[in-house]
Amino acid sequence: MQRYFLNDEDIKGSTVTISGDDFHHIARVMRMAPGERIITVKANGMAAVTEISEMTDDAVIGTVMEWKNEEKELPVRVVIASGLPKGDKLEYIVQKGTELGAAEFIPFIAARSVVKWDHKKMEKKLERLQKISKEAAEQSHRTVIPEVKEPMTADQLARHAANFDHKLIAFEEEAKRGETSVLASVLKNITAGQSILFVFGPEGGLTDKEIEKLSAAGFVACGLGPRILRTETAPLYALSAVSYHVELLR
Repeated sequence: MQRYFLNDEDIKGSTVTISGDDFHHIARVMRMAPGERIITVKANGMAAVTEISEMTDDAVIGTVMEWKNEEKELPVRVVIASGLPKGDKLEYIVQKGTELGAAEFIPFIAARSVVKWDHKKMEKKLERLQKISKEAAEQSHRTVIPEVKEPMTADQLARHAANFDHKLIAFEEEAKRGETSVLASVLKNITAGQSILFVFGPEGGLTDKEIEKLSAAGFVACGLGPRILRTETAPLYALSAVSYHVELLR
């Protein structure tokens, strides 16, 4: 069944009202009709099997048939801070990272980022990324939509990291030196409810100054295996490793 995220005001008792882009998708793209069923998800993650009862010119009206007790989220909170990459790579990271269970994404204004976001266009870029996150969360049957935060500098990331249990920097120099224990140790000892903030550099990598700044804030540099990964591949490797350790192994 197709899945749609709704605001709390869209669900009153057992009646569901869907409008906007989701209405267009149901009515024009999926061409659904009364009697068909979808999954609707509230802001708190509660999901319901909902039957379409009526379709007006601008809204779909449905009736909640059954509330579902779903466990789709990673038991630990993983936040991905990605150095602003070229092209549409950040869109790819948000889409695939959402499918793999990331809780939040932070565009990272790194020293070696070739891309420089125009503040006048930043709102539209964030809206685009948030839409990608929503659609990927629906496709992968998540119960929450990961938030895409406003871009941060290394200084802002260092301050933002204060409330995280684990803070890791994916650093290719550690991979070159054959470092393999840091990530494995964190994932072996992490417990449900804890959080990890991963920082990944852009195509040119992180500078020594950025590493020093983040390390002073409690970050630990780690390798991601013996191979050097692209900036859009590394976050997906990390998320897959987290999922394997905290979901499949346990």
